[in-house]
Order: sequence, then structure tokens, then C-alpha cells
Amino acid sequence: MENEVTIRIGGESGEGTISGGDILAQAASRWGYHVYTFRTFPAEILGGPCMFQVRISGQPVKSMGDYADVLVCLNKEAYDRNVSELRKGGVLVYDPSDFTPDTGDYIAYAVPFNEIARKEVQLFQTKNMVMLGAISGLFGPPLEAISQLVESKFSKSRKSNATLMEKNRLALDIAQKYVTERITKQDPYHLGSVEKADRVVLNGNQAVVAGALAANCRFFAGYPITPASDIMEGLAKELPQVGGTFMQAEDEMAALASVLGASYGGARSMTATSGPGLSLMAELIGLASMSELPAVIIDAQRAGPSTGMPTKMEQSDLSFALSAGHGDTPRIVVAPTDVADCYRLTIQAFNMAERYQMPVLFLTDQSLTARVESVDRSVFQPMELQDRVAYTNGHSANGHTDAHVPEKVAVGAGAHEYQRYADTDSGISPISMPGMDGGAYVATGLEHDVHGHPDYEPDDHTLMMQKRYRKLATAAEELPKPQRYGDDNATIGLIGWGSTEGAIQEAVDRARAKGYKVASMHLRILSPLADDTIQAFIKSVQKVIVPECNYSGQLANLLGAKYALQPIRVNKFGGIPFTAGDIEKVIEEVSQS
Repeated sequence: MENEVTIRIGGESGEGTISGGDILAQAASRWGYHVYTFRTFPAEILGGPCMFQVRISGQPVKSMGDYADVLVCLNKEAYDRNVSELRKGGVLVYDPSDFTPDTGDYIAYAVPFNEIARKEVQLFQTKNMVMLGAISGLFGPPLEAISQLVESKFSKSRKSNATLMEKNRLALDIAQKYVTERITKQDPYHLGSVEKADRVVLNGNQAVVAGALAANCRFFAGYPITPASDIMEGLAKELPQVGGTFMQAEDEMAALASVLGASYGGARSMTATSGPGLSLMAELIGLASMSELPAVIIDAQRAGPSTGMPTKMEQSDLSFALSAGHGDTPRIVVAPTDVADCYRLTIQAFNMAERYQMPVLFLTDQSLTARVESVDRSVFQPMELQDRVAYTNGHSANGHTDAHVPEKVAVGAGAHEYQRYADTDSGISPISMPGMDGGAYVATGLEHDVHGHPDYEPDDHTLMMQKRYRKLATAAEELPKPQRYGDDNATIGLIGWGSTEGAIQEAVDRARAKGYKVASMHLRILSPLADDTIQAFIKSVQKVIVPECNYSGQLANLLGAKYALQPIRVNKFGGIPFTAGDIEKVIEEVSQS
């Protein structure tokens, strides 16, 4: 297809497979293309197979593609692992010094990556540059785009030197010349010129960092864990530049405890972790809920249980995120759908935490954390920030108070009259900061009365429990509702969550093009659920499919418990995301059953 190609690169950790893929994706985007990537790499530090796939198109793309149009193998293992993902009639690019491929339904181009790097460039570390030069010469983007990007990267590196940059340029030039002069192109894949646009290229973790900064996050505490560590590293660099504070804690428990302390002091605060770390935070999630302190907790999900597969994706923390903590523990749970949504929803998560004074769990996943997408710069327009309902010496006052919800209990100005946990119609009560006149209170994990004093009376516990859960009811009324995508008169509906949205919507588009009546609804907010909207969608279709990347069908279980729904479960749990083709096939099977 003109101006669209999906390229998969396979190689060994240390060969520049991932870095080369990143350069290709960013160069294509700079040249004006839309890009969407997926990568896998070993959890071990030394060695292991890597794979990078980038879908490059002149039109917006929603998923990583069903198959690779082009497979570039840097060694025999990459061929063995990935040739099954090469589409029929696709292109295999390989090094003949490493292996001779089997006869297959593909076009094979032999390019001596190793020989060019070792003998002609005389620097083996430029092997990935040789690969990029060959890709440019065979398929695009133009070598100029790649060369400019490589040069800009080296100019920012303290370790860069003119000789190394010259070697990289030489590798790109020699490889491009080799393929254009010695290979007769037999495939249809070519990236021609496209209109350039104002886009930003970034991955999900980078978008979360940008969103946190835009949301005025000023405190982050965390502990390194794959695949969330990039968030910690990004904020470690950026927070001090905006007057914020970064802290690497001794463990995840200390991280969330520090976040709650900073929030008590009035700072917008966040931590980021993955499944094992979220498990350690369970008790502190309860403290945040009981003490009604705002906090944003990023969970970059990975395949589990236990240590699991740290560098593979899964959507298997939903049930835990919804229920983590002993006792009845209200919290908000959200999940972004793509890289742009990582930015927007991070800001919204801070607004939710501050507005409803409770922990907000933000479920991204490994594929989305590392996925690079080209995002229109318009996505990063300023968004409205909501503040917590603040105590001001006798009353609550700020731009986002409960003015539309009458207070049940007046807030006094005396030292012992401040009702931090005033029982309001919305469940939201004014919160003070340390040092405010008349605003002293104790944020305790013990049950308490309206002042924050420990209180174990049954009636008072009942009152406070209802107050805390009333905030979720208020949030359910105020937060955005999920939107329908597809046919209004659909017979088949799909409900998904998190990073599967693009694959689901592309599958819906393909099915509709074939004449099927299909619609989907994607849930960004998983607690509280928009009951009326979801139930109306379920009732509007004959069959509901729930695709999710976990074994047990955690969203399907939730929908069954809430709405007595018996959906068609489609579960993928090998550590690899859905393709649109996976879901399209299920839609066709269900339609014909």
C-alpha cells in the first residue's frame, strides 16, 4: 500500500534493535508520517531476543498492525521467532552471513549488515545504522530524515564525538547505496512524500510525565520497577526545575506514605509502580481512602503473578486495583487508551484526586508505557485544573467548592471546631493545610468523627462510611461518560478498557466495512462505573464481546457482577497485545453463530 508499511526488526539485546527502531519511528514522524510502535525485550540485563515493530502510514493508525509487511532479521534467532508474523507476500531482509532462510511465501533481500559494519565502516557498533540505511533505501523514509535525527541525538549526548558521528553517517550512506545498486526491488512498499504536520513523538510513560507536570504535580516518591521506572526518572529530572520535589524511597510502602504526607501538606502528589509494588501499597491505599487524602498512583501493569514477566504486557491488575485494601475502601480507577490519553487522563486523574479527596489508581500497561506514537501537538493545549475544596478559617472557598451542594454541617473557625470530615451532601468536605488558623486536624487511619478524633461508635462509623462512598456517587454524576463508537443499530457490541481501544475500534471499522452491524464502548473510568450509560449500551445490542489481555476476564467478571451480563469473553494473556485482526475474527465468528 502506498505510504503505509509495517516494519518489524528482530535482533539481540545490544545490537541496537530497539534504539534503531526508535530512530526509524521518530524519523518517519518528523517526515510527516503517523507512527505506532510495539516492542519486546528481555527482562535480563545481559542479552536476549528483542523485537521492535513500527507501523508507518500517511493516515492515522489505531493499532500496531496484524502482521509485518517487512521483517528485518539481524540474526537467525530473530528469523525463527518472527517469520510466522510476516504476512504472505511480505519482505524478509536478512544477513546472508548469519543464515539462509527457508523457502517461503515472501520476497527475500540479502543485506550483509555485519560485513558492511565491520569492513566498510570499520565499527561494528554501527550495525543498526547499516540496518536503517538499508530500510531507507528499500522502503523509506528518506535517509535525510534519519540522518538529521541521528545527528540531533548525538549533539545532545555528552559522549558524542565527531568521529563517531561520521561513522554513523558513513554506515547509513553505504547501506543505502548497497541496496539501491545491488537489490532489484520487487515489493510494493514505498513511503513517498506526505504533508508534514505539527506532531510530537513520545511514548506512554513520557506522556504521563508531561501530564503530571501540566497538572502541577509538585511531589513524586517512588521505587524503581519495570515498566514504570521511566516515569520516576523523567520526574526526577523535571520536578526540581519547576520547584517540585522528587524522592526515591526505600520501597513502595515508603513511597506512597511519603506521597500522602506531601498531599497532607497541600502538594499535588504522585507515585508510579507496577503490580508487585502496588501489592505493597495496599495498606496505604486504605489510609488514603480513610483519611481522604488526594493521591495519584500509576500502575504500569505487567504480566504476573509475582515477578511474572516484567517486560511483557497484561491487563491483569484490574480486580486488584478495584479492591486493594482491607475493608470497604472507596477509590477511583482509570485507564488510558493511547499515548495522547496518557497525557490527558493524567491531568484528569489529578483533578479527580483533588476534587474527591481520595486515591486515584491509573492503570496503564507495559505495551502502552513503551509504545511510541505521533501525537498532534494540539493535544497538549492547557486543560482546566481543579483544586481541592479548601478550608479558609471558617468556611470552604475556592473556584470548585460544593456551592451547588448544600452543606449539612457548618464548618467552625475555632481550634477544636474545624470539621475536617463534615458530612456534606456530596461527601466532599473542606480540607486545610498545616499552619492554617483554626484548621488543625489529625489525618488518621482510625475511624473518626467529623473533627478527625478517633471514634468507634457504630452510628458514627456508619455515618463516615456513607460519607466516603457518597463521594463516589458524586463522582459518578460529574465525571465524563463513555462514548459509543460505531453503529447506532448494532447487533454486536464490544466493551473494552485500557490500551485495547485502538485495536477494538479498528476491528469495528473493518467489520462495518464488511456489512456487520457493530459498535463498541470503551471504559476509561472503571470506578465509579457509569451504570446508566453502560446498561443502555448492553441493552441496545444482542451480544456483547469483552476483549481483554488477562486470563480470568476481569472486566467481564465486573460487568457480570454489576449488570448480570454474560458476555462473550475473549482473553489474550501471552504478553502480546491484541491486533485488530484478532478481534475482527471474533466479530465475524459471533455474527455467523
